[in-house]
Amino acid sequence: MSEKKMTSSRRHHLKSLMLQIAQGLLEAEAAEAAQEKERYMEENCPDLSLPGTMQELQDLCKKLHQQIDSVDEQRYDMESKVVKSNKEIEDLKMKVQDLKGKFKKPALKKVRMSADAMLQALLGSKHKVSMDLRANLKQVKKEVKEEEKEAVGDWRKNIEDKAGMDGRKKMFEADA
Repeated sequence: MSEKKMTSSRRHHLKSLMLQIAQGLLEAEAAEAAQEKERYMEENCPDLSLPGTMQELQDLCKKLHQQIDSVDEQRYDMESKVVKSNKEIEDLKMKVQDLKGKFKKPALKKVRMSADAMLQALLGSKHKVSMDLRANLKQVKKEVKEEEKEAVGDWRKNIEDKAGMDGRKKMFEADA
C-alpha cells in the first residue's frame, strides 16, 4: 500500500482548524477562571458595610485584624510547606542524579603539601613527629680506586719512552 502525502493546502486547513479549536478552549478556560475568582471573592470577602458609630468601627477594625492574623498564619504555614517540598524535591533530584551516575566531577585543584602536612591532614592531631625524608637515606661515600690513577698517569712519559729505536725495542721485548 502506498501512503498518500497530504497536500499543503489540506495541511494548512487542518492546522487552522486546530488553532481555532485551541483558541476557543483557551477562552472558555479563561472565562471559567474569572467566574471561579468571583465566586471565591463573594464567599470569603463579603461586601463591606461601614457602621455609623465609633464603637462599631472599632469592633470592625478588631475583626479585620483578627482575619488578617489568621490569613498571615495560613500564609506562613503554606510557605513553610512549599520550602520543605522544594527541599525534598532537590534532595530527590540529587539522589536520581547519583543513581544515574552521570554527574560532572568538579575539577580538582593542585595543592602543594609537604609530607608533614599530608600526615597531619590524614592522621589529625595524632601526628606530631616531623618526617624528614632525607634523614632516613643511607650515606654513601665514594671510594676512588688507586689502580686507575696509576694506569692513567702522564701520557707524555709513555711516548718519550717508546720514541726512537730504544722505545721500539722495549715494545717488542715487552710483547715477547
